[in-house]
Parts: sequence; C-alpha cells; structure tokens
Amino acid sequence: MNLLSSDFEIFGLPERFDVARGELDARWKALQQTAHPDRHASADAQSQRQAMQWSVRINEAYQRLKDPVQRAAYLCERRGAAIDAERNTAMPGDFLMQQLAWREALDEANDAGSLERLADEVSTARRGRLLALQQALDINDDAPEAARQVRALMFIERFAQDVEDRLDQLGQ
Repeated sequence: MNLLSSDFEIFGLPERFDVARGELDARWKALQQTAHPDRHASADAQSQRQAMQWSVRINEAYQRLKDPVQRAAYLCERRGAAIDAERNTAMPGDFLMQQLAWREALDEANDAGSLERLADEVSTARRGRLLALQQALDINDDAPEAARQVRALMFIERFAQDVEDRLDQLGQ
C-alpha cells in the first residue's frame, strides 16, 4: 500500500458514494490491527515511524469515508468538481427558497414542538439530498451536480445544528 493511494484503494473499496458502513468499519479495524504503532513497538525507529504514518493515514481515510458529506466531497474533488464552498455558493435552485423558508421558520419558532418539527423536516431533506448525491455520483457520473448537492448538504448540516442549539437553549 502506498500512503498516496486513494482512500478507497486503502480500504479496498470501489470508488462509489454508496459505501456499506459495516464493511468500512470492519476493514478499518483490520487495517488498524495491522498498522497500529503499538504492534510495532519493538521494531526499529523507521518501522515505528512508518507504522505511525500508516495509522494516521488510515484514520484520515476512515473519517472521510464514513461521513457521507465528506465522502461525496472527496469523490467530487477526485472527479474534477471542486466543492470550494467558501467561494462557490451554487446550489440546486429549489434549495435556495427552502433555505429562506427554514431560516424564517427558525426565527419564528418559540417552542420545542415547532423546533422538533423543523428538525424532522431538515432531516427528511438531508435524506433526500443524500439520495440525490448517490444518483449523481454512482448512476449519472455527474460530479458538478453532486458538488451542488454537497454544498446544499453542508448548509443543511449547519442549519440542523442551529436548530439543535435553539432546542438546547429552550431546555435551559
């Protein structure tokens, strides 16, 4: 294995958005059992350093692959469609109106029930965007569309956290 191998190559997985989490977890555990620095404690300094580098690289790849938004962003980047969320705010058109409606609903929400309904709506929208990502990446091979979906999901995740924060504030 090469430290420069793709995350998917490291885990022996096809380069697809749809990843079986159980399979990913099992492969991570097997890789860590082999590469973990503790298994190389009695080896020479170079072998220990290599084991540490591998362990770090395996963990980085695992963190990226286990999170659907990070995995999608990684796939988009690999397919030439940079997310660049700080400068590129292009998102699906229908989503822009949804953002405004959600922000207004959050501003007007003053009880746990309305916030929980909003959280449920956002969760449903997240699932829909994840399905759209799978379609764009695994079926249509449309990385630019997937990148727009990733940017929408990044907003959804931040907004979901804002809703949770408001729920926490109500509970205090």
